[in-house]
Amino acid sequence: MKHIKITAFAFIAIFLASCGNNGTTENDPAGQLETYRKQQTELNEKIDALQKQMAADGNGQNVAKIPVVVSTLEATTFHHFFDASGAVVAVQEAMVSPELNGQIKEIAVKEGDFVSKGKLLVKLNTEVTEKTIEEVKTQLELAVDVYNRQKRLWEQKVGSEMQYLQASNNKSSLESRLATLQAQLDMAVIKAPFDGVVEKVNQKKGEIASPGMAIIHLVNLNRMYVRADVSEKYLASVHKGDTVILTLPSYPDFRQKVLISRTGNVVNKNNRTFEVEITLDNKDQMLKPNMIAVVNINDFSAPNSVVVPSKVIREDIKGKYLYAAVNESGTLVARKKYIVPGQTYLEQTLITSGLAVGEQIIVEGYNRVSDGSPLNQMQ
Repeated sequence: MKHIKITAFAFIAIFLASCGNNGTTENDPAGQLETYRKQQTELNEKIDALQKQMAADGNGQNVAKIPVVVSTLEATTFHHFFDASGAVVAVQEAMVSPELNGQIKEIAVKEGDFVSKGKLLVKLNTEVTEKTIEEVKTQLELAVDVYNRQKRLWEQKVGSEMQYLQASNNKSSLESRLATLQAQLDMAVIKAPFDGVVEKVNQKKGEIASPGMAIIHLVNLNRMYVRADVSEKYLASVHKGDTVILTLPSYPDFRQKVLISRTGNVVNKNNRTFEVEITLDNKDQMLKPNMIAVVNINDFSAPNSVVVPSKVIREDIKGKYLYAAVNESGTLVARKKYIVPGQTYLEQTLITSGLAVGEQIIVEGYNRVSDGSPLNQMQ
């Protein structure tokens, strides 16, 4: 403004000087006044023009615009997921042990062997049992013969009833003992309870085997399931038959949609979780028991929603906001928009109020703008 006043005074001085050169004399004051008024009008017009030009410059029409990238909001479905850690478990896995004590006579398999159901795995020493069986068989033959004789005599009304009953009881007792010894002989032969792979052989030939002490670790790799613990706060959100996404840290590229096959009915009082199981086919045997698994479960979905990148949301004393790009009188400017954000997932935030479909928000360059900043929209 100081520059404008100096310029105006200069114009007045020039016009006054030129007026003296155009024949106007001091003896004609009315003529001089009229001349000065015309000069003043012309100067005021020039001053107004300069003021308008400077005002336009101050309104940002000719100042540098901030380059930004703008995104138009569209209605979309917002999904929220949470992760539950679990482990891979074999449907058929057994630590095979004997049902009775005995010395290991034979181990018919080695680690890594595939065995079919019923195949011999381990045989215990049965010499004592076999000899006892032979003795009992001999005693049983005699007992049967005695019983038959006493029976015939009893039918002929010869001999006492007590002799007949003793012979019958002796025969039955030996038969039961023989059956027991035969069962013990069968238990000394350990067979595969299902098709599988011998993962571990824990004992050697000649060692003593005992019930509860695993000799063979057998596992079927064709059928697996994932068991995960889920916080009880998701009880109302997780159901049998829900589709989830399974990932395996051991295989970064593994990502598979699967169904929940079972949900637990009991909450663990120690960690406040319930179990979720997912049954899987493992024909290529890629999955191994005890592998870590991560189950990605959808617990919330909101159709026809406004979703923005989480990074654009900022906060001041009034609340959370972001910058929208607004066309004002043909000029694109930044305007602060206060919002109410909802849930966030994968750097995307659901907006519950404050924005509408069709509005434009600044997604790049938002850190360089303030409310009212002129914008240069980049593609």
